[in-house]
Amino acid sequence: MSRITYREALRQGLREALAGDPRVFLMGEDVGRYGGTFAVTKGLLEEFGEQRVRDTPLSELGFVAAGVGAALGGLRPIVEVMTVNFSLLALDPLVNTAATLRHMSGGQFSVPLVVRMTTGAGRQLAAQHSHSLEGWLAHIPGLKILAPATLEDARGMLALALADPDPVLLFEQGALYNMEGELDETEVVDIRSARVRRPGSDLTLIAYGGTLGKALAAAEQLAGEGISAEVLDLRVLRPLDDATVIASVRKTRRALVVDEGWRSGSLAAEIIARIVEQAFFDLDAPPARVCSAEVPTPYAKHLEDAALPQVPGIVAAAKGLLS
Repeated sequence: MSRITYREALRQGLREALAGDPRVFLMGEDVGRYGGTFAVTKGLLEEFGEQRVRDTPLSELGFVAAGVGAALGGLRPIVEVMTVNFSLLALDPLVNTAATLRHMSGGQFSVPLVVRMTTGAGRQLAAQHSHSLEGWLAHIPGLKILAPATLEDARGMLALALADPDPVLLFEQGALYNMEGELDETEVVDIRSARVRRPGSDLTLIAYGGTLGKALAAAEQLAGEGISAEVLDLRVLRPLDDATVIASVRKTRRALVVDEGWRSGSLAAEIIARIVEQAFFDLDAPPARVCSAEVPTPYAKHLEDAALPQVPGIVAAAKGLLS
């Protein structure tokens, strides 16, 4: 094992992809000379040159569309969108083109495109740069949505995404970039399944991305009070791994979804609907969720904290399921 940050794990994945396949190139705003807005791509321009690490104009619509064209032309582009709110400027090439071409061509064309973007709040970047829109894009058939929450997934998911013949979106929770830990290089990573991160028997905490650490911390606190919480990391938001989710809920008989998205129309709502559809008679309590407050994310630190799912709220909701 080696000690590393989430940011460095992502960089290792990028470096290995660029070194291992001449078709792979990286493009986006400030990914080259500046080293990336969040320093994920630092040093890659010097190592691989301007043909492989390309700074783009400030036009998400333009360079995401160029990535779609490059993928259709046989290359393996990795497109970085600085933050998830800017992906809204690129919805046309993502939703109307990349996601649909396999279907509309009768299987003749695929779009092996990878788009990386920073998502989530918790860093005082205010309302315009604190969105969690993974659930929006997970609504779209034809896209695969990944949310790496561990060092191993941060490093290993990229290679698997590049090998996928269809478009893959990687959502990197910005508050995780400085997370540091031991990277287990023997762990097998996939982009198909959810993963139980902590076994338990009394209830299942379902989380992903930036909420996984909070769910694990809540489970640890609950354990101190004699409550055994299983923590499930979704990892893949589309297609959802129903089998692993339902197996866990059938075992614990209670489910609490922790989602940084807003409650209305949330990914949490979809997960709860599937649990009710498939495991209603296994439940001992109605499924519950802890989501962000339905307000634009505040800038002030104390208000931002109050608006986001936090460990005390998760613990309180878990106890409510058991009462």
